[in-house]
Amino acid sequence: MKGVFVTGTDTGVGKTVVAAWLMRALDGDYWKPVQTGLAEGDSDSETVRRLSGFHGDRFHAPTYALQAPLSPQAAAQHEGVRITIAGFSLPQSSRPMVVEGAGGVLAPLGEGLVMAELIAHLGLSVVLVARTALGTINHSLLSLEALRSRGLEVAGMVFCGPPDASNRKAVEQFGVVPTLGEVPLLDPLDAGAIATLANNTPPCFAEARHMVAGSTGTAHG
Repeated sequence: MKGVFVTGTDTGVGKTVVAAWLMRALDGDYWKPVQTGLAEGDSDSETVRRLSGFHGDRFHAPTYALQAPLSPQAAAQHEGVRITIAGFSLPQSSRPMVVEGAGGVLAPLGEGLVMAELIAHLGLSVVLVARTALGTINHSLLSLEALRSRGLEVAGMVFCGPPDASNRKAVEQFGVVPTLGEVPLLDPLDAGAIATLANNTPPCFAEARHMVAGSTGTAHG
């Protein structure tokens, strides 16, 4: 079993919470290939560790761990690091791998390199995370177009925030994409809340399970 790549329509849309949920739902491992912002506190790996309730060898070290709270490319340039696609290799595990990107689908990683190309390199199907608020239809459709134009397989959408059925249905219709789940505002946001989400995954989540176990996006390298 390979896994899924969690990306977003933007930064701060809820990718890390969704990654913790998917870890529980798939009984998987977690990997953040590029981590930025370490100078400001806990990494996303630490957050997922806390929210998922998993520990130990389920968590794999980033290929690039950067201090500045900037885009991967900007943070790397600030530290004199060059990010290249050849530097990335999917960690080995007997469990499904939940991979969390940084920023959105076209977030720059290096000279001429964006997040979607890393997804293609790893050969994983995509879970696209989006907000529920105004503007999410356009952001979601543009992100889907960018992914599919590169031949990448999209397992489905996850919407984070106060439920908005109209926005969700519009993205499903115009984007021809299923919704795998909706994550409301969680208070408290803790391991118990994530466990409840994982135990109540919708029927269409079975499709994502099959994508993890079966064919995935085109791999390069």
